[in-house]
Amino acid sequence: MDEFRYERDLVRALLRDQHPDLAELELREVEGGWDNQQWRLGPELAVRLPRTERAPSLLRAEQKWLPVLADRLPLPTPVPVRVGEPSALFEHTWTITRWVDGEPADRVPITRAGAAETLAGFLDALHVRAPADAPVSPTRGLPLASLRDGFGSSLEAVADEVDADHAREIWEKAVAVPAWDGPPIWLHGDLHPANVIVRDGTLSGVIDFGDLTSGDPATDLSAAWILLPDGAASRFFDAYEVADDATVTRARGWAVLRALNLIAIGRDGRRGLPGGKPTWEPAGRAALERASA
Repeated sequence: MDEFRYERDLVRALLRDQHPDLAELELREVEGGWDNQQWRLGPELAVRLPRTERAPSLLRAEQKWLPVLADRLPLPTPVPVRVGEPSALFEHTWTITRWVDGEPADRVPITRAGAAETLAGFLDALHVRAPADAPVSPTRGLPLASLRDGFGSSLEAVADEVDADHAREIWEKAVAVPAWDGPPIWLHGDLHPANVIVRDGTLSGVIDFGDLTSGDPATDLSAAWILLPDGAASRFFDAYEVADDATVTRARGWAVLRALNLIAIGRDGRRGLPGGKPTWEPAGRAALERASA
């Protein structure tokens, strides 16, 4: 993760080799990132290089599908504008995208309640029926019952620091309601604080579409508690309109699961462990508190 880093000289060499018209733009490394390492390229672009085993396939999915979806989305997204192909310099694909200006929400949380309508509008535009060849994730968009083992492990990892009984109660209620029986819906798949951009206290962009997938919209709707400030979830669902009670209950279960994972990864960061993200812990604790209210 963060402890593995490519050098700036490699990025410059890749640009000169495949996109020489962009190669002399200013190049600045950007903090953060999980599957990919990122640099800002000039004022309007970014470069992303994969650094985990799964990252190249995620980039390929983003390269294929985000341009198809982006025109109808009402918030800025990192649309790929150039593709880097495997070469003697670098064995994997890489991407040049549009830069989305602002700060990630794990560093500057959303504070304005009006972000509820902004998020609802974004998801309403995204959540349409996905085509038959849309990606399918092994961990997102699925019936929650298939993730019982994962939930148990996530809860056990932080059980000494949270109200484990209440978290499990919310989860079990979510598993018990009817599963999604509609068609597979397009999903961002990974709406957590490090993957959305904030300006002036509100949601101003959505990034990292590598986990773009299809399935149950409840996965994305968990963002009502993961991203929005206290008390804004009901306002979000009023604006989104099409979620029935069972979907809202599943979304809350997803929110608890995702909050537990944020806390665990954040705690690892606080302890200086590999792969940890210290800014994720307070974001995860706030999300769990909102989902548990």
